[in-house]
Amino acid sequence: MLTVFSLNACISNSTIKEKDPSQLSWDEILKQATGQTVNFMMWQGDPQINKYINSFVIPAVKEKYGIILETSAGQGNQLVSILMGEIDAAKTNSEIDMCWINGETFYQLKQIDALFGPFVSQIPNAAFINFDNPFIKYDFQTLVNGMECPWGNVQLCLIYNKDKVPVPPKNRLELESFVKQNPGKFTIPNDFAGLTFLKSLLIDIAGGGASLSGAFDEGKYKNYSGQLWQYINRIKPYMWKSGKTFPNSVAPMHQMFSQGELYVTLSNNDGEVDNKVTEGTLPTFARSYVLDAGTIQNSHYLGITKNSNQKAAAMVVINFLVSPEAQIEKQKSSVWGDGTVLDLNKLTAIEKSAFDSLQTRVYGSNRATIQPKALMELAPEYMIRLNDDFRKYVIQQ
Repeated sequence: MLTVFSLNACISNSTIKEKDPSQLSWDEILKQATGQTVNFMMWQGDPQINKYINSFVIPAVKEKYGIILETSAGQGNQLVSILMGEIDAAKTNSEIDMCWINGETFYQLKQIDALFGPFVSQIPNAAFINFDNPFIKYDFQTLVNGMECPWGNVQLCLIYNKDKVPVPPKNRLELESFVKQNPGKFTIPNDFAGLTFLKSLLIDIAGGGASLSGAFDEGKYKNYSGQLWQYINRIKPYMWKSGKTFPNSVAPMHQMFSQGELYVTLSNNDGEVDNKVTEGTLPTFARSYVLDAGTIQNSHYLGITKNSNQKAAAMVVINFLVSPEAQIEKQKSSVWGDGTVLDLNKLTAIEKSAFDSLQTRVYGSNRATIQPKALMELAPEYMIRLNDDFRKYVIQQ
């Protein structure tokens, strides 16, 4: 009888493991996830973010769910290339289970059918997210439709030296005058944050607001990007290194800003200035703001690869990452300063109070102040084209 019982138990567990997680209840998903190892491919360019994952998330999911979470460095084109190679090789067990994505990467992964889903509706903590919020519902003008789970929400901001710049430029005209009056003290990073800044300027040139909303428009792009490159090239000779070179990321910009070499730096995260001052990366003279015409706000997301054999465990990890507990920890200035994707009105009074206590910022503008100036992300083709044309019409000129 013991042998029969053990055999039946093994058959039962095997049956659960063989099922598509989309067909399982949450209790079955939790059971299937126990003991699994999940590989999470993520951008690892910020020590504070890495610390949050390594010191808080990894121990928590192991203790709570028996899941071993391992991370690997990678993003964007590298992620797409790996998954495309696996698909071409007909590989059925991907080396990547979870990925940190948004924008053009989400668009490209959908194009090659590399994502598992929709899965978000199965995650219990998704009940705390307002999917009617356009900054969550759409990822670069693309409906998310449960194929990726929102993880954080940020808005591009400019960070300035308040001792050297008592009144920062508030619009394109003032920015042009500022750059010309302070040669060598301004530049644009050749990375995601820099492209987001260029997109914000492009929207302003096009008329602001929803002027470029919807599908990519070739005619509009050629017209307004031409004006954008004229604007950038007018100030290029007055930029850092006379515009002959551009930093490859915001990290060296922050360092030059701290040393006084630059008067302005950028961040794609409106909460980053408080985080970086707290950790000592940025000096106390740093202050952040957004241009009057607005800056882009976007969410970043978590996806599960279609050929992962650890989908259930990945779903459990993602559910934890969007729990009030994990989102509160992530939003602390001393930890990451990343904006939450949770609707505070859907939380308990205690949880809401915990978030409310994090809202006051010392060095950056509070979200309530800059939210009215938030611009929707553009269709992914705009970023892809700007990335190529920034090199062609500015960097290589």
